[in-house]
Formats: sequence, structure tokens, C-alpha cells
Amino acid sequence: MYVRDAKNRDEAWLLDEIERMGLDDAAFRSRDYVIAVDEKSSERAGFGRLRIHKTADGDELIELTGIGVLPSWRGHGVGAHVVERLVDTAAADGFETVYVLTDQADYLTQFGFTPLDDDDLPDPLRERLATKRETVDEDVVGLRIDVDEFVMADRLRDAFKNAPAEADDVESESTESPEDFGIDPETATYKYDTGR
Repeated sequence: MYVRDAKNRDEAWLLDEIERMGLDDAAFRSRDYVIAVDEKSSERAGFGRLRIHKTADGDELIELTGIGVLPSWRGHGVGAHVVERLVDTAAADGFETVYVLTDQADYLTQFGFTPLDDDDLPDPLRERLATKRETVDEDVVGLRIDVDEFVMADRLRDAFKNAPAEADDVESESTESPEDFGIDPETATYKYDTGR
């Protein structure tokens, strides 16, 4: 399992999963996303993005948003590694603080994110918070973390490192039969029949 930057070919998949999960897709740009991928099956397991906002005085702040993990991959540390990659990317881009607006505050506090009062959010995020409460969930709250305070429990690292080769609900063998393709195996002849 690894986390990589999203590619153009991931855009349709991202949009489908964002819609299916009911996540915020405001100002969607696929290049802002990272994707967790199973290295054995190449199956995409989760995603998240960073979004930059400008303040009234021209400064920039960064928001972690659009975090999603496919149901069959939950419990394998996928979300934790997506969050870690995004925080590391924000730090590499020169941001000292990362903000997030979420209805899953308990999940993010385990990494060191701290809740904020609405009035303590920068103006662009206060406006987004109101919108998210209307469109996503009224329980959305703001959190922040200094990038050097991010921590991840060893259990999450181990779960990610030892994630199964395929998601829990993916069948490893095809269940399709000749009949699924309109072929009657009793009477069909095959061009390359070897007579065995």
C-alpha cells in the first residue's frame, strides 16, 4: 500500500467516489488530490486533498478536505496515511498550520488536530464552515494542527503496511460463466479447439 499524487486518469474515479460518499467537491481539481493505492492489485483505496485559501490581507492558508476511504478498505490505516501525506505536503509547501472542517473530529484528533471555536477560524474557513454545515452536516467543526505536531499510532502504520492484497469484499476469482456472454457451452465450437 502506498499514497501517490492523483493523475489525470484518476479524475473520473475521484468524482464518482466523491459523489458516492457525499463529500465536498467545491473547487474540484484532481491535481490537488492524493490517492492510496494497493501495490499488488493497483486498486485505489482512498483519497484526500489540500485546498489553498487566500485571506483578506493576501496571506495563504491550507485546508485538508475531501478525505474518503472506500468501505472495503476501512480499518487498514488508509485514511491515516492519506492525512499524513497531505500534512507532509503542506509542510513541504511552506505551511506551518493545516486546517480541516469535518464532522469526524474524533478521527482527526488522534493525529494531534485540535478543535477550534468558530470565531478562531480564519475568515475564508468561517465562510466555508457555514456552507459545509448547510450542505454536508450541521455537526461540522473546525480543527487545526501545526505540521510538526502530527503523530500516527504504530497500529495504524502496521495496519497500512499489512493491508490485504485485495479489499475485503473483492472476489479474487471471476464468477462469470460462458452463459453470461450468451454462449452455450454444450453446443459451442471454438476456433482454437485442441480436441482435448
